[in-house]
Amino acid sequence: MIFGKIVGTVVSTQMEVGIKGRKCLLVQTCNHKGEVDDDYLVAVDLVGAGVEEIVIISQGSSARQTEITHQKPVDCVIVGIVDMVEEYNQVVFKK
Repeated sequence: MIFGKIVGTVVSTQMEVGIKGRKCLLVQTCNHKGEVDDDYLVAVDLVGAGVEEIVIISQGSSARQTEITHQKPVDCVIVGIVDMVEEYNQVVFKK
């Protein structure tokens, strides 16, 4: 899984029938502290994430393992919203 920060919304007038009606978000990948890097992904939102939130992303074949995305043409899904990250008993990110 990958950490990412929601930076925007992706609007598409034509979507594959299996994912039609699902919200797609623009995600900038980041480290466990919420510090962004230069990579961007388009991800199907399964959890109701919003702009500026740090999320957990699943990519590749793992992205097609949910009930909603099973056997759908999806490569990236948001599977969680991060509340806190702890590293070596120290909180390094907190919502």
